[in-house]
Amino acid sequence: MKNKVLIAPSILSADFARLGDDVAEVSKAGADLIHVDVMDGVFVPNITMGPGIVKAIRGRSKKPFDVHLMIQDPAKYVGGFAEAGADIITFHIEAEKNPGKIIRAIRERGLKAGISVKPKTPVSSIKKYLTMVDMVLIMTVEPGFGGQSFMKDMVVKIEELRKIFKGDIEVDGGINYNTAKSVIKAGADILVAGTAVFGEKNYKYAIRRLKGE
Repeated sequence: MKNKVLIAPSILSADFARLGDDVAEVSKAGADLIHVDVMDGVFVPNITMGPGIVKAIRGRSKKPFDVHLMIQDPAKYVGGFAEAGADIITFHIEAEKNPGKIIRAIRERGLKAGISVKPKTPVSSIKKYLTMVDMVLIMTVEPGFGGQSFMKDMVVKIEELRKIFKGDIEVDGGINYNTAKSVIKAGADILVAGTAVFGEKNYKYAIRRLKGE
């Protein structure tokens, strides 16, 4: 994954009335992963989707499903999302008292494990877990709603993490053609993009442009 940047369109910005079709279309257009934002209205001020939605759309794409749990007590839902078809499950360090336990639970199901930090949470908070995970997700907006503005000071956090982490760095929040350049330069491997992909009529063009092609 270090040779090229990957694009993970966030279905939070898709048309929910035709979600399955959007997932299929963006997959054919060149998406590398399908990003699923899961929110519970407690950890973040919004409610989105559960395992049932993932299961319903799983058959519409062969791309890896990248499930981002922005919820309290994420360990309780690992099994449900694994069975629904998740390939990667990422949880927030701020929501989990026993990170090591949930990482092991994810891995035991044969999935990749990711850990995420909010903008105000320092990289030092996850340092001791870096050898246990495949991916770290850096939030470049406060999680909860799509369409927010990119926090430029998060670029430094990406650079800091890149110096000590050999796995994949995923960046989520305010990613567009301009901000993509700065996070890629800082060391990001995977870009989560919602509006920048689903807000365009031509998904293939949007994805290629985000990659800088």
